[in-house]
This record gives sequence, structure tokens and C-alpha cells, in this order.
Amino acid sequence: MNDNAPDNRNSAGDRTSPEDAQRQSFLERKDIRVSFSRYAIDAMSAMAQGLFASLLIGTILNTIGNLTGLETFNEMGGFATAVAGPAMAIAIGFALNAPPLVLYSLAAVGHAANAQGGAGGPLAVLVIAIIAAEAGKAVSKETKVDILVTPAVVIGVGGALAILAAPAIGAAASALGGFIMWATELQPFLMGIIVAAVVGIALTLPISSAAICAALGLTGLAGGAALAGCCAQMVGFAVISFRDNGVSGLVSQGIGTSMLQMGNIMRKPAIWIPPIVASAVCGSVSTCVFALQQNGPAIASGMGTCGLVGPIGLYSGWIADGIAPGVNEWLGMAIVCFVLPALVSLIVAALMRKASLIADGDMALDS
Repeated sequence: MNDNAPDNRNSAGDRTSPEDAQRQSFLERKDIRVSFSRYAIDAMSAMAQGLFASLLIGTILNTIGNLTGLETFNEMGGFATAVAGPAMAIAIGFALNAPPLVLYSLAAVGHAANAQGGAGGPLAVLVIAIIAAEAGKAVSKETKVDILVTPAVVIGVGGALAILAAPAIGAAASALGGFIMWATELQPFLMGIIVAAVVGIALTLPISSAAICAALGLTGLAGGAALAGCCAQMVGFAVISFRDNGVSGLVSQGIGTSMLQMGNIMRKPAIWIPPIVASAVCGSVSTCVFALQQNGPAIASGMGTCGLVGPIGLYSGWIADGIAPGVNEWLGMAIVCFVLPALVSLIVAALMRKASLIADGDMALDS
């Protein structure tokens, strides 16, 4: 027996064939790692950033143009919204560490997938851009004519999938989003609670609630509930952790992200209860009391108070629908997005502090 012979074993300790070992080595060299974290968290979060930097900013610019009468803002907004597909795909490729030629080629893939995917275009872009990017990474710099081969593979794979699969992916996402919105219209109280709680939790978790809402095209009454849940998480954590973090924590969580609390949540899950309760309450108030509809870009439904994008989305939706916001609209926005999240979270947190379930320092952020 040759003691010097290589012992090929996988991570479970089982022997692997030389072919499997070679394949694994190739994938490692190409940085192709099939994992939930990379695709469902890293890539989806990047997709949301791409969508934010194109469609959402474009919508805000359009709103400014409509309010001021300055057509320059509308033109800039049109330019931004027109490149939503390429922006999403390039952002996804960047998150997957795609080489330059792969990254640039994804622009065409993103445009094709978003156009073919229709209302569910963002989900189509997510799925197809991931496949095209990984295919491009596999062939990148493997030939002497890389400048031809890599773009051809990326655009060929991505373009074919856009034509063959994007319509079905988009239709499935649109159907699911439509079902949620229909169910919310049918059962506003129950669905308001469910949608707000689930999307709010997603916002605080290291996944992208904005990307989820965008992929499902979540607007209308369900979009309002989703927005309420996200606002409750951000405002809730900002106010109940004020004694631990002061003004800087109030700002970083209130208009930044409640995801900053994930480390503390892992250490003490009980601190998550006040914002989750606030999400449920705000969701039902949004649907049943104010009938708050978020008809701006679907991504705004999952942004909460981050950069005040959620409230801006509400306002842009009113303008797009030809609604002149009155007392009910402004009051609904203020109560659902800011006042009620703070009030409910503070009450629940106070009760939990009295019961010694939450203590000072539990929500302190690293300086």
C-alpha cells in the first residue's frame, strides 16, 4: 500500500473520486459556491441595491419633477428607471465576485430578463443573472480569446434563459404577489398582521425585505401592510434601545437599518418581541383603519423608514394615482410609519423590562 498516495475525502470524510476532487478544485478556483447564503442573501441584497439605485431613485426624481414642474428631473428619472434590469444584474454579479468581462456582460442579461419577466421581472433577473454569472465565471480566462468567449457565454446563457424561462418566472412571482394582495383585500385584518410581521422580520434578518417585495410586486393594501411592518421594526428598535445607544443609535436604526440588532437578537431573542408585536399591530391598523395603500415602486414596501424611502414611496404612489393627499393620508402615514411603532414598542418593552425579560445593555450596539 502506498502511504504517500493522496487520500481524497470530502467534508463529510467520505472518499471522493479523482474526477470529483478535480471538479471541486475547479469550482473553488473559480469561486463558484452554491449556497443559500450566497444566492438568497448576498445576491438578493445586491439586487435590491441595484433596484434602489435605478428604479427607486428614478421614481423619486420623477416625483420631484411632477411637484416642481421641472422636466429635467423627469428626464433624469426616466434615464434611471430605464436601466433597472442592467443595474440589478450588475449588482448581483458584483456580489458573486464576477470578473470584469462577466460583470459588464450581465448588463444585457439584466435588461433581457427584466423585460421578459414583466411584473415579476426582478425575480427573473435574480435567477437568470446568478446562472449567467456563474457560467461566465466558469469560462473566464480559460481561453486565449477570453474577450469573445466570456461575453458570448454570459449573454448566450442569460439571453436564452430570458427568452425561455423569464416569462414563467415572472408570471409565478406576479401570481404569488397578486394572491397576497388579493388575500389582503379579502381579509385585511388577518393578512395585515401576517404580511407586516413576516416582511418586518425579513427586514431585520440578513435578507432583503425590499428585494422580496420587489420580486413579488407587492403594492396596494398589502404593500402598505409590508411598509408598516418594516417601519415598526426600525422605529421600534430605535426607540426601545435609546437608553443603550443614545441619539446615534436612534438615527442609525431609525433611518438606517434594524439589522444592526441581529447580533443582540442572537444573544437574547426576547428583545425582538416588542418590534414584532408593533409590526403586527401596525399592519392591522394600516389595512383596517387607514386602508393605507403603497402604490409607489414595490421595493418601497420593504424599505421601511430607511432613508425615509417607504414614506416617500407612499407619497409618490398618491401622486401617480392622481390623489391629492388630505388629512387621512398624512395622518395615516404619520401614525402607521412613526407614532404607533414607537408607542407599541415602548409599551411592550416596558412590560418586559418590569418582568426582567429585557435589561439595560441588551440592545447596545458596538461602537
